Amino acid sequence: MINNCLHKKFLPVYGNGKNIRDWLYVEDHCQAIDLIISKAKPGRIYNIGGNNEMRNIDIVKIIISTLRKFTKDDVISEDLITYVEDRKGHDWRYAIDSSLLKKELNWQPNIKFKDGIELTINWYLDNLDWMKEITSGEYKNYYQKFYGNRKLINGE
Repeated sequence: MINNCLHKKFLPVYGNGKNIRDWLYVEDHCQAIDLIISKAKPGRIYNIGGNNEMRNIDIVKIIISTLRKFTKDDVISEDLITYVEDRKGHDWRYAIDSSLLKKELNWQPNIKFKDGIELTINWYLDNLDWMKEITSGEYKNYYQKFYGNRKLINGE
């Protein structure tokens, strides 16, 4: 979504965008994995969650508003949102219970969502050349395969 915003491409949102996901900053996720590898009881299974459930459409709107704030680019707007046909059997909600991880290893996320999305967007802005490299060639073929042939549901 961030890369599409930066290139003023459509932002594909499945169905009505009300699917709920639990959001976690990447460094929090990595720290949890490291903690599990080094401290967990062998064979124990832990879920890593951010305790931060949000609707997909709300995430997209936050990305848009944050990018506009950082880039001052008015073309980056909700007009880029395009609702696409949802996958068959797509889950409405991913609810992650990470209470065992907190109880046994005293782990919880350190980065609040707002800070994490800003850090993530700044990373993209600081790595535009790298993003250009990975969004050419094979990645474009992958993207076209999974998103290119979806039916639009907002009549456009």
